[in-house]
Amino acid sequence: MRAALPEATAPATERPAGEVEATDADRKPIRIAVVGRPNSGKSTLVNRLLGEERLLTGPEAGITRDAIAVDLTWRDHCLRVHDTAGLRRRARIQEKLEKLSVADALHAVRFAEVVVLLMDAQRPFEEQDLRIADLIEREGRALVIGMNKWDLVERRPGAVKHLREEADHWLPQVKGMPVAGVSGLTGEGLDRLMQAVIEAHAIWNRRVGTSALNRWLGEVVSSHPPPAVSGRPIRLDYITQPKSRPPSFVLFTSRADALPDAYRRYLVNSLRETFDLPGTPIRLALREKSLRQARQAMTWEDLAALGCALRMRRQGSFKARVRPPSPEPGD
Repeated sequence: MRAALPEATAPATERPAGEVEATDADRKPIRIAVVGRPNSGKSTLVNRLLGEERLLTGPEAGITRDAIAVDLTWRDHCLRVHDTAGLRRRARIQEKLEKLSVADALHAVRFAEVVVLLMDAQRPFEEQDLRIADLIEREGRALVIGMNKWDLVERRPGAVKHLREEADHWLPQVKGMPVAGVSGLTGEGLDRLMQAVIEAHAIWNRRVGTSALNRWLGEVVSSHPPPAVSGRPIRLDYITQPKSRPPSFVLFTSRADALPDAYRRYLVNSLRETFDLPGTPIRLALREKSLRQARQAMTWEDLAALGCALRMRRQGSFKARVRPPSPEPGD
């Protein structure tokens, strides 16, 4: 009887080998918000991505008032791009209509997965650009910087490398973020920009195994232990990643409130470098929990990783205590 039914009604176990049934997550488009200061070329860039003049553009600032969503496909990736109104400093916003436009743009940022911050390549990293980038990081969104109007900039060797170094200097909280030169007018650099968006989205969704995290913790503590506060040492017991989007980690410690902010930044930077998480916000929460309570919530794999980390820590402290023998007088 089943042989007489259409092939599409066959059970999942009898589907041809290699055929993967699409899930809801696979069909969902990547939500992208394009933000920046007024007249930075956001609508022109979206029109170039669409290949048609669907959005209003012009030399005057403030033409776009609402966040407009358009769907497109780039190299088999489904994207939903939100064009937003320009964001000025709060002190300059007077009209009620502009306040609503800014609120709409902020709403688009909060519900996006990747945010493309367009800057004017002739005047990059102005104060308002840095404020917008800081807002994106606080919202926990993947950040890609697009240097628009790239066709108007004099080309010099190492120009893009210099811009990346400037970005790391001004925005250390998202160190390693991609920077792409692009021209919404001519279409130059669009492929580099969209490839950076896809890679940033993948990093934003990345998860790290618990065993790898605790091996990293053992190495970090043995090479650079946390400083003692008020004469009492701080014990770092166990780390895990409960969620991604953005990558979020929970570190169990004996004294969560006493860990210095500088050492916390050191841990975040080490996580970023060790597990290849450039340009994405990283959340590190500290929890006070005894080692016995932490062990009760662990799996066998987690316990094995913790034991390995503790052994590495003991070996590092033992090597620090044992000094090599002094040479004999005749040697």
